[in-house]
Amino acid sequence: MKIIASVARTNEILEKFDLRAKKGYGQNFLTDGRIVENIAEKADCQDGCVIEIGPGIGALTQMLALRAKHVLAYEIDTKLLDVLAYSLSDLDNIEIINEDFLNCDLATTVKDLRARYGKVVVCANLPYYITTPILFKLFECEQQVDKITVMMQKEVADRFSAKVNSKDYNALSVMSQYLYDVKTIIKVSRNVFNPKPNVDSAVVQFSQHERIKVNDQKAFFALVKACFKQRRKTLYNNLREYLQDGELAQKLINDSDLMSNVRAQELDLKQFIQLYEGYDHERKSLCKD
Repeated sequence: MKIIASVARTNEILEKFDLRAKKGYGQNFLTDGRIVENIAEKADCQDGCVIEIGPGIGALTQMLALRAKHVLAYEIDTKLLDVLAYSLSDLDNIEIINEDFLNCDLATTVKDLRARYGKVVVCANLPYYITTPILFKLFECEQQVDKITVMMQKEVADRFSAKVNSKDYNALSVMSQYLYDVKTIIKVSRNVFNPKPNVDSAVVQFSQHERIKVNDQKAFFALVKACFKQRRKTLYNNLREYLQDGELAQKLINDSDLMSNVRAQELDLKQFIQLYEGYDHERKSLCKD
């Protein structure tokens, strides 16, 4: 079996199919086999199923398939289907779906895969231009996957482990830290891609934890995102707009022992949970009335 993640093999495949990376799909093909193998090993996909987003010409897909029971890969580019059939022809545990991952029914898919394979993880070299929407979709899915191991632009990676009051701290930081332990596990130079991107990358891993959970995750995430909607605005102003009720917004802030001029980036995860629990209590009170 020829390893796809090498300069020679990548060039061979690109030339055979007369391929050029499409900027519109954020395509950059990884050509360092050691890095690809390291990512696949850390994905923790043994004895389970792995969902991949954007397999490209199959470099990471190949390494994942050698370890997992099953690989389900979403590829939006129709022209890559024949390429993947060719490059991955030696493997029979790969399913390629020609669909935009952002449009898929992820909850149903994860539920079905878990019933068949037990463990479900995600591992991908994410297209830079849609990294955030993809991760929001994963975080907001009702069927939480066991582990997410994804490569992304280094500057984006910094946001996930960002601390309160830092410039990188945002809604995604709060949501990811609520669901997972977050850690950057590999740093990747721009020089190991074809074509070479303008930035370096990092592989970030999200591992499930069993800390405090709210009773309605969807409502909690909606509140967190609303609090960060306009970063320069105070928490009160963002909440007032979201709730359409200035009096309730001020009450939630007061009940959470927060200052009236506080901004969302000054709140840690525990304070967001406290704010949400106050909001949830008020919602239930209104329903009873």
